[in-house]
Amino acid sequence: MTDTRFKAGGEYALTGGDRERLLAHVESAVKRVRRGRETEVLASITVALAPGTDPTAVVAASRGATEPWFAFEQPERDGAALAGLGAAKSFESSGGERFAALAKEWSVLSRSAFSDAVDGPQGSGPVVVGGFAFADDGCRAPHWKDFAPASLQLPELSICRQGDDVRMTLSAVVGADDDSEAVVERLALRADGLVHRPLPLLDPDPAEHNRVVGTMPPEHYEAAVAGAVKRIAAGELEKIVLAREVQVHSATRFQADAVFGVLRDAFAGCHVFAVGRGEQTFIAASPELLVRCEGTRAATLALAGSTRRSADPAVDDHLGEQLLRSSKDRAEQEIVARRIVQTLQPLSVWVTAAEEPVVAKMANIQHLATPIRAQLREPVNAIELAGLLHPTPAVGGEPHSVAAPLIPALEGLDRGWYAGPVGWADLNGDGEFCVALRCALLGGSVARCYAGVGVVEGSDPAAELAETEVKLAALLPVIAA
Repeated sequence: MTDTRFKAGGEYALTGGDRERLLAHVESAVKRVRRGRETEVLASITVALAPGTDPTAVVAASRGATEPWFAFEQPERDGAALAGLGAAKSFESSGGERFAALAKEWSVLSRSAFSDAVDGPQGSGPVVVGGFAFADDGCRAPHWKDFAPASLQLPELSICRQGDDVRMTLSAVVGADDDSEAVVERLALRADGLVHRPLPLLDPDPAEHNRVVGTMPPEHYEAAVAGAVKRIAAGELEKIVLAREVQVHSATRFQADAVFGVLRDAFAGCHVFAVGRGEQTFIAASPELLVRCEGTRAATLALAGSTRRSADPAVDDHLGEQLLRSSKDRAEQEIVARRIVQTLQPLSVWVTAAEEPVVAKMANIQHLATPIRAQLREPVNAIELAGLLHPTPAVGGEPHSVAAPLIPALEGLDRGWYAGPVGWADLNGDGEFCVALRCALLGGSVARCYAGVGVVEGSDPAAELAETEVKLAALLPVIAA
């Protein structure tokens, strides 16, 4: 644990020993650069914080108006949380090799890092955080201006929590001209300036209610589904996922941290995240894990097929049973699980998927889910593995080569980061990415919400439209009050 006897300043101020250790790492990094081996080197320290620390609350309360921030939580998994503030370094790319490019850049920087030995939970120590657009060249629409097709950042400060174990990491990427004392002073001031306030609450009775409008009329979506069904019947493809965008216009600016707080309380089993860039925040409560890597172990989840929830337990269970017995939904689920297994097999000693899907119950929806685990032949960077798996047929289509050009043509929108991977990776390449579902892009007084469904043989356009309404109900009640 951190020695708190010699702390000065704020609650999170570094001790004298912390500063000395940080100075030693920074000096070693600067010396390495000056020897000409690298042009920049990462230096960091990790310290323990009080068990009651809320990583997201600290980051949200301490960030500047347009400072990049990140929060990624799954409360039901022993309070798992990772939050980041600022950017010691940014990594961006586009095109078909964007995952591999960022994985390589992060791996190169990681290899020469001077940092503390990590003895805390996954996510302790330096991490890169962020995400990827659904499409290789996504985010061209003006409202996605602050988000690149591939964008990861090394936070200047990150806080990780698992159970009662909470760790804070301060990171700097230094060059030959950096002054070690100045770098240490900057990071120390960053820690000293942190504050811990509960996340703000949403106004329960706003003076003016928000206005909800569809980017496209419902008839457009039904026509898109009908067109896809015809192509499937003609044998062109097995499945395609089509999404809708719904806009919410508010009289005031959206408070991303307040929305985040509501989502993590309501969807404790989901991956609740927020990625803030500039004046925009991409926020979600996603039920779908894309990949979790730890050494040579990898886990993922095939999620496809859904139905509504009911307040009546008997009706709710009946709906779940109907979902399990639905040939349409089982076929959709099988397509997703099959592709994930096929992708992992060449990299693995073994891959195992549950023989039968289970019903995963969220706050407002039920899904068919098949947990999949793999023992990899050798460690694979979580960023690279996310790129190999993305997009699964749960958000794209099968075969992907046929579905990919059809999706934007039928949808008529730029998905941006919707249905793309969002998450983090550490120095070892371990990490976790979820699929950005049940999400919204908040920008000023406008929120853009996204939801999609899988279209397969026998899909009914009106029923698929209704399913998007169920999925949109995860966010709309929160931001459309």
